[in-house]
Amino acid sequence: MKKNFTLLTLLALVGAGIGYKFYNQPHEDIRTVKTEVVISAKELFAAYEANETTANSKFLDKKIEVQGKVVAIEKDAEGKVGITLEAGGMMGGVICKLDHLTDHSRSEFTIGEDVVFKGICIGMLMDVVLERCVEL
Repeated sequence: MKKNFTLLTLLALVGAGIGYKFYNQPHEDIRTVKTEVVISAKELFAAYEANETTANSKFLDKKIEVQGKVVAIEKDAEGKVGITLEAGGMMGGVICKLDHLTDHSRSEFTIGEDVVFKGICIGMLMDVVLERCVEL
């Protein structure tokens, strides 16, 4: 019985140590990670519109650099900024959600201006969505 208690205590300590290490892992700076795909907002949206499964295999969870024209700027309830880029679709676009863990040179954008963002593609709902975006 005492041997089982010692083993369980040891396993709990190892698990706590691993959890602590992951919790305190440094934040990955999107600006410095290698870009895996460079594409326009129109091409990205068209790829998802044509075949979502194929597009997911190419873009999902990848670091993507996307360029396009700003058509909308929104803040959610938590104050996070999302910039929608024109994608040529009737019902959707590419939404770039600014990384709330990164200091941005600006968070104010003008409708109609051309921008380039890098972020992580999380797929398509009505729009293609990139999270943790930074302006390049």
